[in-house]
Amino acid sequence: MELLHATDVSKSFETGEGPLQVLRGVSLSLTAGTSLALTGESGSGKSTLLYLIGGLDVPDAGHIRIAGTDIAGLDDPGRAALRRGTVGVVFQQFNLIPSLDVAANLAFHARLSGRHDAAWTAHLAERLGLSALLSRFPEQLSGGQQQRVAIGRTLAAKSELVLADEPTGNLDEATGDAVMDLLLELVSETGAGLLMVTHSMRLAARLDRQVGLRAGVIA
Repeated sequence: MELLHATDVSKSFETGEGPLQVLRGVSLSLTAGTSLALTGESGSGKSTLLYLIGGLDVPDAGHIRIAGTDIAGLDDPGRAALRRGTVGVVFQQFNLIPSLDVAANLAFHARLSGRHDAAWTAHLAERLGLSALLSRFPEQLSGGQQQRVAIGRTLAAKSELVLADEPTGNLDEATGDAVMDLLLELVSETGAGLLMVTHSMRLAARLDRQVGLRAGVIA
């Protein structure tokens, strides 16, 4: 089943020197249960495209359909509902809620979407090596532990499409590889589709397909 279909997506941003064209008619697709790496140098438009697909911004032109829904036609609450349910995002900066402990952070998105499954969340905590850390707060965790919580929080909601923006970018190579192992294993276990932005061709090669962006177009 085709989970994601982006067609002729364009996006520009206003700057002091006029509009800056970041994406120029980008098209790509992803089927459920498969993974795609989006590669390219800094400034190529990778994160912009990921954020558009996640409904965090809207394209100037083109269409993005996720599980049959054209997200360009959704208002802000509609796109927020999409992120709570169908689409999950793993950010490079973790974005954990500092006032919540690990257990509450893991369950946060699942509870918002009405998909909280205590047994599944406990399974994720165990697989991610977090079972002994559930009462700790984000500031008490290492970077690798925080990123594992961020991955678990996204997967706890049973999202159909997982978007990951440089998920190992703030980690050393060994820790990043371990986190990557867990992300790929767990996404495969859920049957979700994975779209990951990375500048690392080594990490990109671990996904099913690779697409490169250069100056806002598919290279």
